[in-house]
Amino acid sequence: MKIVLIHGQNHKGSTCMISREIAQKVKIRASGESPITEFFLPEAFDEPCLGCYSCFKSDLTKCPHYEKLEPIAKAVLESDLLILDSPVYVYHATGQMMSLLDHFGTWWVVHSPRPEMCKKQAVAVSTAAGGGMKSTVKDMADSLEMWGISKVYKYGVGVQAVGPNEISERILKKIHGHTDRLAVEICRNAGKCSMNRRAKKWFRLMRFAHRHFEPMEPDYSYWEAKGWHGNARPWNG
Repeated sequence: MKIVLIHGQNHKGSTCMISREIAQKVKIRASGESPITEFFLPEAFDEPCLGCYSCFKSDLTKCPHYEKLEPIAKAVLESDLLILDSPVYVYHATGQMMSLLDHFGTWWVVHSPRPEMCKKQAVAVSTAAGGGMKSTVKDMADSLEMWGISKVYKYGVGVQAVGPNEISERILKKIHGHTDRLAVEICRNAGKCSMNRRAKKWFRLMRFAHRHFEPMEPDYSYWEAKGWHGNARPWNG
């Protein structure tokens, strides 16, 4: 099982700690042979989306930032488990995380989704000293779900601390228990191919639109080439 972590900031705080804990527990349960790849933002990618529509008019490789984006895109496509994390910044994910996700709009199921996503699982992780975890996790889970990823887990926790060393034993015990359960469920669902319920709903709506309204290119031709206007489905390939 290939595991990829994308951290929403460079420093290794409480959020990073939890993501790494999940990855390590999954790795151990998967016989300890799962490679783990990590990207820290903005060190690994620091470009804002220009809104040039190059990816929508053609494909992601035409993005003016693709040279920098390619290592992350390649790792995501090759992964089995994807973990995105971000601390709470003004009740939302970090700007660098959102900037990265902006670049993958063309992968959303309403445009040109990648069938590889249906074979993956993902976790969205967030921490804060106080609140805002739910909205921050949603920022990341929106993209994960709309990419068509089979199973998306969400975990946000108030650590009541600035850094990992300040987290109380009571909260640490709670975190360890939750990551244990996550690792068990992730390994149980490994290898299953599907598309999450939200993405399937949008897939069916777009398929209907493609067949009954004026074609929108290049999305229409992409779906036609995949056979999705017929009997083929992304999760059956």
